[in-house]
Amino acid sequence: MMRFKQYTMAVVAGLFVLTSCQRDYNDPGTEYAPNMYVSVPYEPLTQVEENKVTPDGANVLPPVPGTISRRNYSTKYVDEYGNEYDLGLMVYRTHPDSIEVAEKTLKNPLPATKQVIAEGKVLYERFCQPCHGAKGQGDGLVGEKYKGVANIAANKFNDGHIFHVITHGKGRMWPHASQLDPLERWKIVHYVHVLSGDLPESGIVPGQEESANGQSSDVAMAN
Repeated sequence: MMRFKQYTMAVVAGLFVLTSCQRDYNDPGTEYAPNMYVSVPYEPLTQVEENKVTPDGANVLPPVPGTISRRNYSTKYVDEYGNEYDLGLMVYRTHPDSIEVAEKTLKNPLPATKQVIAEGKVLYERFCQPCHGAKGQGDGLVGEKYKGVANIAANKFNDGHIFHVITHGKGRMWPHASQLDPLERWKIVHYVHVLSGDLPESGIVPGQEESANGQSSDVAMAN
């Protein structure tokens, strides 16, 4: 009788092992304590069961209309010995306190043409002029009440500095990455150089002159 029970238990255990081996490696099998490792709240990167709140039943939702996509910028830096480094820097991952990195590595990929500068002027008037003023002297209507606004016309900031400050903010200036996409920020950079006297408002012909900070303006954006 004892041997029969042992034989029966061995057969049952064998059947259990065989039935638990499946070819679908995405199926974890029977979960005996799911509350220990399955989150009760919905998690965007985990899909255990159908989401009863979202329209398509998925936890991951598509970006809302108007979301600004992030783009990579390929940048290079040459040290004092002439060595060139391809940093592959992603602008959004540059730490807000690392403005020196932006100053050394970022340069405007857009040509300083008349059209680009005109579009940069429009953007400047919308987003920058209330604080920095029409001529960039820090005397805008908001700047009169909100003290400490920089006089960008009197300072010779380079491309990387201006782009970094627009993106992350600096001092009392708030970041504007959520309001302006990278292309719009680069256009404003050119117009800031116009206000500081480093670029003519009429623009320049690409390939004939250098950009405001002495760097070539024919840098392509990375995909």
